[in-house]
Amino acid sequence: MQPIMGVVADDLTGGMETASMLVALGVDCGFVTQPALVSEIRGAPVLVVAQKTRVIAASAAVRKSDEAARALLDAGVRQLFFKYCATFDSTDEGNIGPVADRLLELAGEARTAFCPSAPEVGRAVFNGHLFVGTQLVSDSPKRFDPLTPMTDPDLVRVLQRQTASRVGLLPHHLVRGAAKALRAHADDLMRQGVRHMIADAIYPEDLDAIAALTVDWKVMTGNSPIVQHYPSLWRERGWLPEGSAKRPLPAVGGGAAVLSGSCAERTIEQLAAFERSRPVHRIQLTEVESVEAAVAGAVSWAQANLQDGPVAIATSASPDQVVRAQEKFGREGAARLAEDILGDLAIALHGIGVRRFVVAGGETSGTVVERLGIGRLRIGAYQGPGIARATTETDDPVALCLKSGKLGPVDMFLPTLESMTQAEI
Repeated sequence: MQPIMGVVADDLTGGMETASMLVALGVDCGFVTQPALVSEIRGAPVLVVAQKTRVIAASAAVRKSDEAARALLDAGVRQLFFKYCATFDSTDEGNIGPVADRLLELAGEARTAFCPSAPEVGRAVFNGHLFVGTQLVSDSPKRFDPLTPMTDPDLVRVLQRQTASRVGLLPHHLVRGAAKALRAHADDLMRQGVRHMIADAIYPEDLDAIAALTVDWKVMTGNSPIVQHYPSLWRERGWLPEGSAKRPLPAVGGGAAVLSGSCAERTIEQLAAFERSRPVHRIQLTEVESVEAAVAGAVSWAQANLQDGPVAIATSASPDQVVRAQEKFGREGAARLAEDILGDLAIALHGIGVRRFVVAGGETSGTVVERLGIGRLRIGAYQGPGIARATTETDDPVALCLKSGKLGPVDMFLPTLESMTQAEI
């Protein structure tokens, strides 16, 4: 069977969520973190390559995405899907525009659409403007993001600053209207030289319309929810057999830990909820003397507490604390310090028997998976925003939940870790 979609994900949490949404719909997904491993996947209709490219230099993001896309195209996928965040996390230098440009070039495609909307969690685009709930993204906490502060809600403007390609809009009244009119508008934009089309979307039905418009395009981009609207179209075309292709996840025992690098408000709330039952070790970056000392102290603390149940270790901080850390280490230096600590901690905790991890934050998730040397994951079914399980395909499996900092129920940490002790059929 020819693979249908090849996903190029700009972080591990988004790639995992995308795969889990498809698994929940009976679509088997091969999931790797290294492009070279794509050739080892057999029989899966969707192939996912998830790498840390969201906040690295644009040139490096393009290079790594190029490698992923080439591997997917060599595997024969019908469509490339570039997965990024619902809040369009990027800067004027990239990385969304440059990567999209490269994927179009590789696929020989003249256009693509951009659909970051996630109706289930209140992320919507209207008149090209991105909303987080009732707020424009520029009025939301995303304006304080330590790496990709979103201060302009107009995605047409945001994307146009990242690319030499023309950017246009698929407006809501056409998305909600007749499919023929929407298609005619997209064709007209392409004739005018518009290669990038921001798609208005507020409701799930809007995603239906956008999926129907783009199902035959060679490149599509967006957040994970839009992918849920493709399998029915694939089945109509005879590309995907009816029925479920779900692979069970094994039960995983051993110690359990939360590793959190996200500074999102939701993650801070989740840590507070966890701390009502289990201890949290907080690492203040401004007080760190060395990575080695911070890791040694955290491991010693964890050993004293793991015998009684799960623990959490966090570099997560308030906006004021983030500012102080950036003043001391620089923006990139503070982020690198946090990831170095949490990455080394993942290795150390694994060494003392931890086999169940919830990891909060896209960059943290990528670091943890890299440091643990994980190249392939078996993905479980989507259970709601931020909640999905995965296990390594090894004799000594590790169970993971890689969670975007902004997503998930407040009380998700303990139940998720506990669920890993049961097989997911």
